[in-house]
Amino acid sequence: MPVTPSVHAINQYATTSGNLTARIALHAYGTNPQSWFDWLEERLPLAGDVLEVGAGTGKLWTHVDHLGRGLRLTLADFSPAMCEHLRSVPGAHVQQCDAADLPFPEGSFDTVIANHMLYHLDDPAAALREFARVLRAGGWLAVAVNGSDHLDELNAIGPAIGRPELALGAAQNDITAETAPGYLADGFTDITVERYPCDLDIPTAEPILAYLDSMAGEPLPAEQRSAARDLIQARINAEGSFRVRKHSVLITATR
Repeated sequence: MPVTPSVHAINQYATTSGNLTARIALHAYGTNPQSWFDWLEERLPLAGDVLEVGAGTGKLWTHVDHLGRGLRLTLADFSPAMCEHLRSVPGAHVQQCDAADLPFPEGSFDTVIANHMLYHLDDPAAALREFARVLRAGGWLAVAVNGSDHLDELNAIGPAIGRPELALGAAQNDITAETAPGYLADGFTDITVERYPCDLDIPTAEPILAYLDSMAGEPLPAEQRSAARDLIQARINAEGSFRVRKHSVLITATR
């Protein structure tokens, strides 16, 4: 029986931040010297009251000086484990809640951020309606999503070792860089899309194996781990590294 996006998210994130941390770590091998979070920091429409939904470990706010900018920051996540991390972000209000049922009054925020989280929802359209509800008139929505070809080289490893569920989109909804603007058109205007120019260039097998472990939620069995290592190492031997194409975009829109 297929696993729904929300059940997959619960399995991955409700009790641990380790899976997300392992996946973020892989992106340290990006070919763009400007990290994703620094790139975002230059482009996010930040002012006044800011809400990040699905804020995870709060990594964005180690790159954005929200206190220096005078932002009133609220961080929301469904996961108790993530909320524990978020409480270490100075000056932030942390709220454990569902993205499609935000416990905030209408027109509470100037900016709502959803950074790589919409594809974990069973009903992303319902969450977008909530984002519109809590935004003030003229407020900004900033959404980060991935293209349908994002990390294709990594996604091919799981099926090759008998674990097709380890492909990134196996338990996600249909929100992608290609489809998201259509979702946002119902409730938002001035929609713009900008792609982050970056791939991954990974010199050893270990970070990729850690990534696969995070997707599985536990270490791979020895036989599958060996098969994955052989596949990865063969490409590194042939090409000098394991190259992975990324396709991440930032979409902004106004309420």
